[in-house]
Amino acid sequence: MNTITDTAKMKCTAGTIENSLVVTSQTHDSVNGKLQATEEDKQANVNIMPFGQCKLKPTTGGYLPCMPAPTKWENTSFSTIDGKKELNSASCIQCAVGGKITFTDTGGNDFVSSEVE
Repeated sequence: MNTITDTAKMKCTAGTIENSLVVTSQTHDSVNGKLQATEEDKQANVNIMPFGQCKLKPTTGGYLPCMPAPTKWENTSFSTIDGKKELNSASCIQCAVGGKITFTDTGGNDFVSSEVE
């Protein structure tokens, strides 16, 4: 599985646009100059920005704005950074509103991490 780094693209099954991950969980391990993501990169509006409008919140004439509510990353790597499991291209996170967030690219790298757990 490819390692996820800062600026990796994500989508939510309930959102209308893609967004980029912002890595803040660690400041020293990087690939191609971009910080590697860990399971702690899951804060709404810090690491995971809104995905446009939420298709699970219909309103007259459209949908309400997305307000991500990420829970816990799944399919993380065995590898860790400071005791935090690394994210990889198979990692995903459920939104408490109902959507599922997955990666559509790795952040512009092809570095392969260890096996998924």
